[in-house]
Amino acid sequence: MADLRCSLAGIRSPNPFWLASAPPTDKEYNVRRAFAAGWGGVVWKTLGLDPPIVNVSGRYGAVSHQGRRLAGFTNIELISDRPLATNVAEIKRIKRDFPDRAMVVSLMVPCDEPSWRAILPIVEATGCDGIELNFGCPHGMSERNMGAAIGQVPEYVEMVTRWCKAATRMPVMVKLTPNVTDILAPARAAAAGGADAVSLINTIQSIAGVDLDAMTPLPAVDGQGTHGGYCGPAVRPIALRMLGDIARDPALRGLPLSGMGGIGTWRDAAEFIALGAAGVQVCTAAMHHGHRIVADMIDGLSNWMDAKGHATLESFRGLAVANYVPWGSLNVNFRTVAHIDPDLCISCGKCYVACEDTSHQSIAKLPGRLYRIIEDECVGCNLCAHLCPVERCITMVPQPATAARATWAEHSNNPHRTLPGTVR
Repeated sequence: MADLRCSLAGIRSPNPFWLASAPPTDKEYNVRRAFAAGWGGVVWKTLGLDPPIVNVSGRYGAVSHQGRRLAGFTNIELISDRPLATNVAEIKRIKRDFPDRAMVVSLMVPCDEPSWRAILPIVEATGCDGIELNFGCPHGMSERNMGAAIGQVPEYVEMVTRWCKAATRMPVMVKLTPNVTDILAPARAAAAGGADAVSLINTIQSIAGVDLDAMTPLPAVDGQGTHGGYCGPAVRPIALRMLGDIARDPALRGLPLSGMGGIGTWRDAAEFIALGAAGVQVCTAAMHHGHRIVADMIDGLSNWMDAKGHATLESFRGLAVANYVPWGSLNVNFRTVAHIDPDLCISCGKCYVACEDTSHQSIAKLPGRLYRIIEDECVGCNLCAHLCPVERCITMVPQPATAARATWAEHSNNPHRTLPGTVR
């Protein structure tokens, strides 16, 4: 069987599936259940210095889509509201009883060196394997000049990371906020500060919805609402893009990455690893389905790796990075054409309506509610294949090459005409 053992910045775990810093890692009871279910590691819910945090009620908002619950999930919960001493005692017991599991502790304190120097030895005494600096929380704490307020300023990211590296023996991971224009700036700052790894993405600023009766943003707290942090399956494409940007950046080559953001299946995890992640973190899926989902993730990833001939995670980690390129490097002479399998078609007409009304009028409607691709008009946009309700009924067929491979600049017959960031 495939070897799922994972190493991230020297922190080892029996598999790459960790629970992210969140309610599932808030206390000893939850984490014991998680490790009993098979999770390879946890990042303990963010700790700060006392006095304790005060949270509100309610805290969660959700976005459902076409019957799918929790397609997106918003929270306005703050860091741990339990006493630091209580958390520290529980972490120490858990690490003692599960020595083979990764135990990383998320931290957030005011942006001054004495505060960081005060909490680091307390956490280090637990025997945990590392710390994760929470520079991503987009609500509540950022208003107190913590969380995303730090993560959005590269100079602060580098400064605080450097403080922590100088004050602890533990590996230091930096959790990045996605609420920035360019993820590379804070990632490079973390690396400059000596970070042993970065983790991403934290949650995205959001409002889950509006109660049109009460006229209140959701989630509502006594008739009012605020922005929160968005996560769940809907954010996975954003997380993959940001992960890929860091993985392919020459200045960050070799920096270990912990990927998160909408991971709920083994396939999601494999995609993150293929784009450079050493391991992954999961939150919303565990809150939705419980800890036991990790068994399916482990089995699914192991079976896929066996089928593909990948003996270890390292054998496919980052294999997709070389194929993640700027738009200006794509082959503009490559062409695909849609094909409708008449044996699978249920004559719903969705492809015809979408193409006729919003695309390229390249599907013909024939007598008897039959549909055919007008190949000369098809531009290979993929819309029909994506919206067809029958799996594999519409496929995109690569066409024989009629011209040599060419980028946009080369196709324009001007070798000096390039797009910013184009790889030549």
